[in-house]
Amino acid sequence: MPRLEVGVDLVAALRHLRHADEPDPVRAAVLAELGGAGGIVVRLRADRRPVLDRDVEILRQLVRTRLVLRMGATQDMVRTALAVKPEQVTLVLERTEEGAPEGTLDAALNSVQLKPLVKTVRDGGVEVSLFIEPDLEQVKAAHKIGAVTVELSAALVAQPRDGAALESALRRLEEAARFARKLGMAVHAGHGLGYGNAAVIAAMPEVSALQIGHGIVARAVLVGMERAVREMVELVRSARRPA
Repeated sequence: MPRLEVGVDLVAALRHLRHADEPDPVRAAVLAELGGAGGIVVRLRADRRPVLDRDVEILRQLVRTRLVLRMGATQDMVRTALAVKPEQVTLVLERTEEGAPEGTLDAALNSVQLKPLVKTVRDGGVEVSLFIEPDLEQVKAAHKIGAVTVELSAALVAQPRDGAALESALRRLEEAARFARKLGMAVHAGHGLGYGNAAVIAAMPEVSALQIGHGIVARAVLVGMERAVREMVELVRSARRPA
């Protein structure tokens, strides 16, 4: 089954809203691992809102599965990544507005800027992924840049206009995933996934990991983090069971 990697950014965002000490994203990560998460994902922005350097440092000490650091493609972030040494860095489009969701990178348009950053991180012993649209040209560019993994945006699958749009989005994602695997890259998927739509992505044999944050944290508000993660793990596992 695909590995479930749980994002804890929203927990930090709730803390930031009241400028308080709680809820603690580190404690959320520990509970997520107890619930069966195969990795913890944390997004570090250039302005350090809402996740702090201290959060990342403590997570590095406590995470027992895989730590994935999502970050903008800048020299400052690269220095931080090499100091922290997560298992994986995922490069995303940095947006400056507070609360703005991260965006997908244009790997083809920005290949000259991205290639040396990817090499520096990989030379430091950290796996590199690019968060891109499920597009064949973007996958090809990510491969040429040197990324070993791509995270395909599932946004169109998560919020389709209608049944035809969903079918088209799934076909596009499947084609990009197959192409990436053909190139020897690992394929992850994320953005907008939750309990109502994760199974259809988990069922794709090329996808080796799902990164889910908001959907799980929203459920955890009602039932607790450990249970919310267990429910998602079971959903993902069921998607790969033989009929």
